[in-house]
Amino acid sequence: MEQVSRTEDSDQIFTNPPCTNPPPNELILKWAHERPDVVYLKQIIDREFVEYTYSEVANMALKLVSALRDLGLEPRDKVAFVSKNCVEWFITDLALMLGDFISVPIFPTAGADTIEYCLTHSESKVLIAGKLDDAQATSEAMKRLPELITISFPYDSAPQCQYKFAQLIHDAVPHDEHPQHHDDKLMSIVYTSGTSGVPKGAMLTYGAFSWSVKNLVDHIGIQPGDRMFSYLPLAHITERVYIFGSSIQAGLETAFPESLETFIEDVKMHRPTLFISVPRLWTLFQQRIQDKLPPKKLNILLKIPILNSIIKKKIVDGLGLDKGRVLGCGSAPISPAILEWYHKVGINITEAWGMTETFAYSTLSYPFNASKIGTVGQAGPGIELKIAEDEEILVRSKGMFSGYYKNDEATARTFSEDGWLHTGDIGSIDSEGYLTIQGRKKDTFKTAKGKFVAPVPIEKAIIEVARVEMLCLVGLGMPAPILLIVPHDFPNFDKARYEKSIAKAIAHINEKLEGHEKIKGVLLIKEPWSIENEILTPTLKIKRHVLEKKYHDVGAEWPKDKFVVWEE
Repeated sequence: MEQVSRTEDSDQIFTNPPCTNPPPNELILKWAHERPDVVYLKQIIDREFVEYTYSEVANMALKLVSALRDLGLEPRDKVAFVSKNCVEWFITDLALMLGDFISVPIFPTAGADTIEYCLTHSESKVLIAGKLDDAQATSEAMKRLPELITISFPYDSAPQCQYKFAQLIHDAVPHDEHPQHHDDKLMSIVYTSGTSGVPKGAMLTYGAFSWSVKNLVDHIGIQPGDRMFSYLPLAHITERVYIFGSSIQAGLETAFPESLETFIEDVKMHRPTLFISVPRLWTLFQQRIQDKLPPKKLNILLKIPILNSIIKKKIVDGLGLDKGRVLGCGSAPISPAILEWYHKVGINITEAWGMTETFAYSTLSYPFNASKIGTVGQAGPGIELKIAEDEEILVRSKGMFSGYYKNDEATARTFSEDGWLHTGDIGSIDSEGYLTIQGRKKDTFKTAKGKFVAPVPIEKAIIEVARVEMLCLVGLGMPAPILLIVPHDFPNFDKARYEKSIAKAIAHINEKLEGHEKIKGVLLIKEPWSIENEILTPTLKIKRHVLEKKYHDVGAEWPKDKFVVWEE
C-alpha cells in the first residue's frame, strides 16, 4: 500500500512507499496486539512502580490523538512538549506519530526566551507541559503566547494550563485512523544550539530515525529480560534514539525515576540491563564511591585476591547496576582516566559519539575494548566516516537529518555535494578504525550536561565589565564552564581587591545566562599567554582547544567552596 500525500503549495498529488523500517507508531500497535498485558512502562511514584502495559500505552496514545483533534488540530500541525522524563512523555511522542502531527520537544531546563523562540519559530499550536523542577520559565513563555493551547501532565510540578492531560485522556475515545508514514516524512523538529547561540531546528524524518534505531539495536543485540532506565532529557537526541527508540523497536521494559534526590534508589529498584549516562553523572558516581573508599584504600583492597571480587560487587550493587549488560556514556567528552578507573573496579563503559544531525548514532566502542579507552569507538553498522584535509570529521549514512527548519543557508553549509555531513569536530582515525576526537573545529563547546555553550558572546560581555589582559571561557566535557583570566599587570596590584571585583563582575554576567551557560568558577592564570608557550597563534589568536585540554581536570574537579582561584 502506498502513502498518498499532497504538497503544501499545490494540489499536485504524489505517492510515497511506506517506511522501510516500521516507525514507532506502528510498533506500539504491533506490541499492543502481540503482548497486550505485558508491562512496557513503569513510573516510580511515592516509592512504588505504577505500571503500564503495551495495550494501555497504545490506548492512551490513541485517546490523546482524538483529544488533540477535538481541540482543532489538523495532521502536520506542530505540537511542542516540555517535561522531564516520564510515562506521559513516551505516550505523547507516540500519540503525535499516531495522529500525524509533528513533535517539537523542548529541554525542561530551557529559559523562557528559548521556549518562546522554539514555539514561535516552529509555529507550534499546542504546548504540553509536565514534570518540571521549576515551571516558572514555561509559565512565562505561555503568558507571552496567549493563542497557544496548553495542556498539563498529571504532576504537581507542572504549570497551570488550559487543559489537563489526564482529563483529556479520560474523556476521549481511541482514534481509529492510523496514518502510514514514509521515509522522507518529517517526524520531529529538535532544537539544538548553534555557534551563534540561537537554536536551530534539526528536521528529523521517520526513515532516518527508524534506520538509526534498528542499526543500533541490531549492533548491541537484545537479550531476553533486558530492561532500560530513562532519565537523561528526552528532548536530547541521545535519549530519544537510544532509550525511547530502542525500547519501542525491541519491546523493552522501561522505567522512569521519581526524582533527582531518589535517583540511585530508583535505579536499584529497576536494576536496568542497558544503561547510558553522561560524563557528569559517571564522575559523580565515582566521587561518591571515593568518599567511602578513598583511592589509596581502594587500590590496596583490589590487590587482595579474596577481597577483589567482593569490593567490585559492592561497588556495582551500590549503583544499582549489578545487572548492567551494556553501560554507555555519550553526549559529551569524558576523561579517559575516569573510564580507566571504572574498568579497574570491574565496570566497563561503552563510549559513543554522534550528534543531533546524525541521530546520535555514528560511532560506538562496542564491544568494550580496554586498549581503546580514549577513543569513541568505530563507525556503527551503515556509517561511513572520513577525515577531511582540515581534520574535520565527516559522516555519511541513511541516518542523517534532513536540514534545519527555515534555515536553508545553514543546511547547505552542513552537507557537501556528495552527502557528507560536516560535524564540526576535529579528529583522527587509527588503523583499526577507532575514532579519537580532539575538539571542535569552531569555538562552541558542549559541557558534561550535553548542552552547547557559545563562549564568544559571553567573553565579549565580560570584557565590558572586568579588567583583564586576556580571557577564555572553557568547558568541553566539564560539569559547567569555567573562565580563565590573565589579569592586568597594573601598579599596586591588590590580589584580594581584584579577586573581589572579578567575582562581582562575573556574578552580574551569570544573572543573564541560561542555566547551562553559567560560569562555575574563575581561574586567574599565573603565566601570561604567548606565542612562545604555544597558547597564542602567530596572529595572536587564543588556541582554545589547547586551554580546554590543559585545564580540563581543573574544571572537572572545581572546589565547591570557591568561586575565584589563583593558579599555583
